Amino acid sequence: MPTVLLPSSAAAFAPRSSPNVVLHRKVAPWLTATLKRVNRVKRPLNNVTQHTRCLTETLSSPNAIWTLCSMMFPKAPEAELRKDENPLIEGLFNYQMIHIEAYVVHVDMVSRNEVAFKLTPETIESLVDFHHDIYSVDAAANTWDWSGKQAQLKKLQDEFVQAANKFVYRTDAEALEGLEEDGAGELLCGRGEDAQAAIRNLFVSLLPPPPPVVDVLRPMPLLPSSTGPEAWWHSPIPPSAPVESWKVLPPSPTPATTGDSNANLWASLSFSDAQLPSPTPSYSQPFTTAPFATYDSMAATSAALATLPLPSMLVQPCSTAANVAGFGWGDFAPSLQYGTTM
Repeated sequence: MPTVLLPSSAAAFAPRSSPNVVLHRKVAPWLTATLKRVNRVKRPLNNVTQHTRCLTETLSSPNAIWTLCSMMFPKAPEAELRKDENPLIEGLFNYQMIHIEAYVVHVDMVSRNEVAFKLTPETIESLVDFHHDIYSVDAAANTWDWSGKQAQLKKLQDEFVQAANKFVYRTDAEALEGLEEDGAGELLCGRGEDAQAAIRNLFVSLLPPPPPVVDVLRPMPLLPSSTGPEAWWHSPIPPSAPVESWKVLPPSPTPATTGDSNANLWASLSFSDAQLPSPTPSYSQPFTTAPFATYDSMAATSAALATLPLPSMLVQPCSTAANVAGFGWGDFAPSLQYGTTM
């Protein structure tokens, strides 16, 4: 991107002087037609030098003041504005129009094809007065108070004065088509809206200082991966005291209990029918020399157990009966050849 070189007259607080004009070797036809239209005296425009001299003299005229845009500003702070039901009356008494005027300081049709404008001293003075008397008052009223508020407001006003004097509006060189007699002119084809937006960007809001940062003190973790005060190891489980075997195992088998639904049935039974010794001896089959086929029935000691009904034989719920039958246990019970001790 080529470097933008502006003349010394474009610097802040610099007095006005003749603009710096740089034209291409082949002059655009629209520029030739514009110069012929605005000059009362017919001048020869046959080469680049003649075009450059004619344009420089036209833009150097004291009357060569361009109107970039016109903006509406309030006449007083918001608290002092007149209130009326008719918005037309409010607009007439509360607002004023400021014409943003500027003059040409630079024309470049070679590298950037642009024209640069600088605000007139009268326009700068109007903007500075509005910023100091109205804009700053509203900005201070719409923000809360802090210790350095007045110093910040004074700094904001000084920065606006510098920005208004440094302001240079650039647009394409075709804007010179709005040139009129004596070098005056106005921006056409929507360029005035861009200039208005650039002027509004000069008004910076009054920002209060950020809230102080409060450091939250957190406990130092034990490990880098630890998120809280956790222990590095689990607390050991204390060993239980040794218990003697005769305190753990009962001397005799404990009778089993069932639910409330079969309480009456089990209450009517006595363990005297089963004749179970205490403790239960291990079962052993008597020795005999008879063939094995003769022992198809249960042993003699299991006869007494056959009279003792089991819980599943007393009441068979539907689900239990279905499950036993489904797994084939319904046909397996009669074929047991050995008795088991419950």
